[in-house]
Amino acid sequence: MRLIVTEKDNAARRIAEILSDDSASGERRNGVNVYKWGGQRVVGLSGHVVGVDFPPEYAEWRDVEPAELIDADVVTTPTRENIVATLRSLARKADEVVIATDYDREGELIGKEAYELIREETDAPVERVRFSSITEREVQKAFENPDEIDFDLAAAGEARQIVDLIWGAALTRFLSLSAKQLGNDFISVGRVQSPTLKLIVDREREIEAFDPDDYWEILADLAKDGQGFEAQYFYDDDGSEAERVWDEAAAEAAYADLSESGTATVTEVRRRTRTDDPPAPFNTTAFISAASSLGYSAQRAMSLAEELYTDGYLTYPRTDNTVYPDDLDPEELLGAFEGSYEFGDDAASLLDQDEIEPTRGETESTDHPPIHPTGELPDRDEVGADAWEIYELVVRRFFATVAEPATWAHLRVVAEAAGRSLKANGKRLLEEGYHAVYPYSSAGETFVPEVSEGDKLSIDAVELEAKQTQPPRRYGQSRLIQHMEEMGIGTKATRHNIVEKLYDRGYVEDDPPRPTKLAEAVVSAAEEYADHVVSEEMTAQLEADMTAIAEGEATLEEVTAESREMLGEIFEELRESRTEIGEFLQESLKADRTLGPCPECGEDLLVRRSRQGSYFVGCDGFPECRFTLPLPSTGEPQVTDETCEDHDLRHVKMLAGRDTFVHGCPRCKAEAADESEDEVIGHCPECGDSAAPEGQRNEGGEAAEGEGGKLAIKHLRSGSRLVGCTRYPDCDYSLPLPRRGEIVVTDERCEDHDLPHIEIHDGDDDDPWELGCPICNYEEFQARNAVENLEDLDGVGPATAEKLQDAGVADPEDLHEVDPDAVAGEVQGVSADRIREWQDELAA
Repeated sequence: MRLIVTEKDNAARRIAEILSDDSASGERRNGVNVYKWGGQRVVGLSGHVVGVDFPPEYAEWRDVEPAELIDADVVTTPTRENIVATLRSLARKADEVVIATDYDREGELIGKEAYELIREETDAPVERVRFSSITEREVQKAFENPDEIDFDLAAAGEARQIVDLIWGAALTRFLSLSAKQLGNDFISVGRVQSPTLKLIVDREREIEAFDPDDYWEILADLAKDGQGFEAQYFYDDDGSEAERVWDEAAAEAAYADLSESGTATVTEVRRRTRTDDPPAPFNTTAFISAASSLGYSAQRAMSLAEELYTDGYLTYPRTDNTVYPDDLDPEELLGAFEGSYEFGDDAASLLDQDEIEPTRGETESTDHPPIHPTGELPDRDEVGADAWEIYELVVRRFFATVAEPATWAHLRVVAEAAGRSLKANGKRLLEEGYHAVYPYSSAGETFVPEVSEGDKLSIDAVELEAKQTQPPRRYGQSRLIQHMEEMGIGTKATRHNIVEKLYDRGYVEDDPPRPTKLAEAVVSAAEEYADHVVSEEMTAQLEADMTAIAEGEATLEEVTAESREMLGEIFEELRESRTEIGEFLQESLKADRTLGPCPECGEDLLVRRSRQGSYFVGCDGFPECRFTLPLPSTGEPQVTDETCEDHDLRHVKMLAGRDTFVHGCPRCKAEAADESEDEVIGHCPECGDSAAPEGQRNEGGEAAEGEGGKLAIKHLRSGSRLVGCTRYPDCDYSLPLPRRGEIVVTDERCEDHDLPHIEIHDGDDDDPWELGCPICNYEEFQARNAVENLEDLDGVGPATAEKLQDAGVADPEDLHEVDPDAVAGEVQGVSADRIREWQDELAA
């Protein structure tokens, strides 16, 4: 039997389909899919099925000094025991083995891990195949030309695992223990994560330290024969054209001169034609940047690209290469799109060119080609809207790289009035070139009419604009990743994951990423007491060392030993300042949770978490002061910079994914609720009148006077609004109401529930939201959002539901309990992020 091992289940399924000519069948072993035909078996892993860790005696944080981890042994243990067991059982029956994991450092390590597990069961020959796209041609070619495992490349990946474990665990434990932040609130530090965080914090410091300067600009509306255009005032500043006027008096003088002049005379006309070359092919960083312009985070863009790669639609998305390989035939690839509805016309127009010569970027490597389509076209409905948008982006980037340059006509006009100079620059697209097939790049035109020197132009309006210089902008995710690449921080395979981790750890928020107080505190503490922790030079050197391992110029043992020694020197610096670091971090952590002064004692009010896990506002003077304020039960609170004018408290935002909302000032919410009166609108359907329990009814069967509950509109101190029973807490019947808008009770009543209809009036909206009967509305809401089967979930069609069922996820209850990463490894075309979104939908 020949055993083929792939990195994930969806790749196993795809390769089995290709090699068996669609005759393979599947079976389940230990909850793992195994594909078989003839004497062939294909099994997919789930990425790393073994992991590195410290021995059990190092597990308790409080019992082990963080510095002890520097020289501790590192052991390898199974992380997916069912997959390991399946791999072992298959290996025992194998006569030959083929490792077909992804072709990069991480994939080589995963392949080596599988090899070592297999070697414990059999000495059958093991071969390695490599491909850059999971298409029939590439897979068949790879299996016809097998190679050997690159143990040096795998060792580079293993060195990264070991170094990251030791650095991350030792420093994380040190800072967390020093700041007394344990459990889920530990302070995370990482070899690549921390220098990346410093980039973000340093940019925020530049923004905060920026001191703006005032300047003025003057714009004029000119016209010739009724054709208007805009021109800008400029002056000679030592040979250069300056548009900003830094002196207010000079700006007002120029404005007055131009305003008083009714005409301007053309003194210069310059025409030129410019060639606009097509872009280079996509590498990982350029792809992430382009996807960012479409609104995709780096993590989401890569997740979608990896799904499309595994399904055979794109080449491998982790690459530095920007030069197509010699064996790529652009005409053949264009031909694959010629008959398609979405791309056929553009492909045909490109094939009609006299010559098809792809562009070339600056980086050429031999591992993977630039990211480009394989020629396989997905079903638009099957892959989903997001995946299709990413697919189209990559297809059109390929089209752009084989298209002709664009040609622009530029016209520069200079005119004078009252001794003042005005200039206008127009541009017109003469030849669309690549812009015809790549709509993501700017192709906007600026109109300036044809004029000649000496022409008189009317000045229809003049405007003086007062402006200020602006601080540098925060790095967007794509720009941050570009900066990381320029500085040698991380690799093409890890950079987007590092950015996502910063969000997960609570170090950054919003997009572009903005550092939290915790992030600023961690970076400041590291700079003060051990600057190597956030040094890009240090992590770049380690990345270079791992590259040396891959190229056979260094060994795993040498690099890890050097790394341990470097970390030991850092701990020598940290140990002397442990108390100061802890106090500094504690104060900074408190600042991230501080709202403002307590109205009873003057101490700080802080966002706190109860033992049951709910959030509230409590006084830092506890237990002497027991003042508290409630917070909404939905979401995780984030203290914002906006401050309440009445109470001097910072506002609170509740982070709840798509349902995130601004709660505002907790005191305002609580006081508004205290001042409001319940508005009774009818009888409680559970305990009012005929619904009252037997013991609460009179002889006539009606609720005894004073016993039956009423339904009333209630305003809670947490900011929530609801229709609830007046007998609460004895009766907890309630119906939710929207958080925003004015609640208006109308005269119209529900025939079924004898309750008035309700409207929600928004001050900015003329048309109110007609909520209707609150009971009917809630029942309709439940029916609309009921998830009775998998296809009720957003984005799950019949085909995806069938794939999930094949992976053991038969209904929503199963989905609610699964490990997203595990299921994503088994289900083709479904990412772990997507599964988490479905789980959030089920939990809502």
